[in-house]
Amino acid sequence: MQADGQQLEKHTKTNAEWWRGAVIYQVYPRSFADSNGDGVGDLKGITAKLDHIASLGVDAVWLSPFFTSPMKDFGYDVADFCGVDPIFGTLDDFDELLARAHGLGLKVIIDQVFSHTSDQHAWFQESREGKDNPKADWYTWVDPKADGSPPNNWLSVFMGPAWTWDARRKQYYLHNFLSSQPDLNVHNPEVQDALIGAARFWLDRGVDGFRLDAVNFYMHDLDLRDNPPMPGREGCKPFDMQDHVYNQSHPAILTFLERLRGLMDRYPGRFAVAEIGGDRSLEESIEYTEGDKRLQTAYSFVFLEADTLSVPVIRNAVEAWPDHAGAGWPSYTFSNHDRPRAVSRWARSDAEEADPRFAVFLNSLLCSLRGSICLYQGEEVGLPQARVPYERLVDPEAIANWPQTLGRDGTRTPIPWQSGMPHAGFSEVEPWLPVDNRHHDYAIAEHEKNPASPLHALRKFLAFRKGEPALLTGSITFLEAPEPVLTFVREQDGRRLLCVFNLGTETASYTGPEAELLYSVNDATPGGSLPPISGYIARLK
Repeated sequence: MQADGQQLEKHTKTNAEWWRGAVIYQVYPRSFADSNGDGVGDLKGITAKLDHIASLGVDAVWLSPFFTSPMKDFGYDVADFCGVDPIFGTLDDFDELLARAHGLGLKVIIDQVFSHTSDQHAWFQESREGKDNPKADWYTWVDPKADGSPPNNWLSVFMGPAWTWDARRKQYYLHNFLSSQPDLNVHNPEVQDALIGAARFWLDRGVDGFRLDAVNFYMHDLDLRDNPPMPGREGCKPFDMQDHVYNQSHPAILTFLERLRGLMDRYPGRFAVAEIGGDRSLEESIEYTEGDKRLQTAYSFVFLEADTLSVPVIRNAVEAWPDHAGAGWPSYTFSNHDRPRAVSRWARSDAEEADPRFAVFLNSLLCSLRGSICLYQGEEVGLPQARVPYERLVDPEAIANWPQTLGRDGTRTPIPWQSGMPHAGFSEVEPWLPVDNRHHDYAIAEHEKNPASPLHALRKFLAFRKGEPALLTGSITFLEAPEPVLTFVREQDGRRLLCVFNLGTETASYTGPEAELLYSVNDATPGGSLPPISGYIARLK
């Protein structure tokens, strides 16, 4: 049973904020589709596959960086905020992609990396020439201590000190990530102006919004105080052993975000979703989206860093978000280009990882939560984390932490399009990262042939979801149930939907309130017995 026509008409008229409750498909350009046979995905490849993305029933495409870059961090080290790297194509190719996406009814949002640049960016090249040039203060330069050591104990996410000595300036510069990614001094109003100008360039070109990378790294403590230790973090990588109260999360970040929001409000229908990591990511996500002058939405790393899927993990992440006038709007993702894929991270056995029902379950659960949803490429087929041998690793973080983590390369390998083809149809030549042999079984073409595949299940669920405004923008209230059963009610305009999911690997018992079944996930129905990794959505009477 669908929502009646009057409800849908009301929803359409009031939903000028299209992003609220939208499903956004993340494309990692290097690994999506290679159109010119060089082993690297590109903009023309994405354009050629937009029909597939649109067929899923998603609302928008998020493109990870395609800007000019030396690719030390594979695009997140930007050398020109307004240029397209030749490996991906040209500005004309981007315009073609944008026009095709809009023609298919898809919005397009792009990454903006405002916390740092590449050391090859013209701004940094000028800044490092001396202390008196026009861009001398565009980055964070600091004199050494009397003994020649760095100014404080701040550490890089990618291992080692967050400071690198530059012989030209005879000073240290700050980099929270790679040494080739110097941090911009966003405290400087001229830097803010330049970043606002870059955002305006893409808004004028027609993009529908931004995903803002590492937002809480935009500004640091000007007194450069040492970070205190984080208790109980022995054995982790060094960065995780500090409490990052001074190298990030400065209160003045909010002022810059308000400037950015002010620009975006001059372009109707645009929005920004922030990426916010760290130990306070959930609290900062709520703070950075509060009111109507900051960002519209943000996602934390609560799910991305969760080692297990459980009722408390879901409830703690969702219930933390306030639901009142002026409160921000949450976004959620289970997987992305920076964290191992959820089907591998949360699978309790090899059999569960390979079970298509598990992928169907995770996608349905994610898309039932109150918020906007980011689906990472490959999630539509339940793609598992790729096994990349050490000699093929390219990600500096994966190499530095080998073999302690699954790394980022395993989640960035090429999308398999056709089973049995060289490199699963991604490219005619050896790609930049290898295709896991197991991934041929997950090829898009193979899923298209199977009506029971996760691909078809996702299409069916998103079509159902679009007909239920309560699932798009309604409130959420959790009910008590014995774990591992998760239950909540989504409600809007008097229509109340009971959502029930068995997160466990065994059949579970649950007798809920009387309700009319609307949608079944993995054959679950109301009535007391829930199969493993299953669920249902029903209308409360």
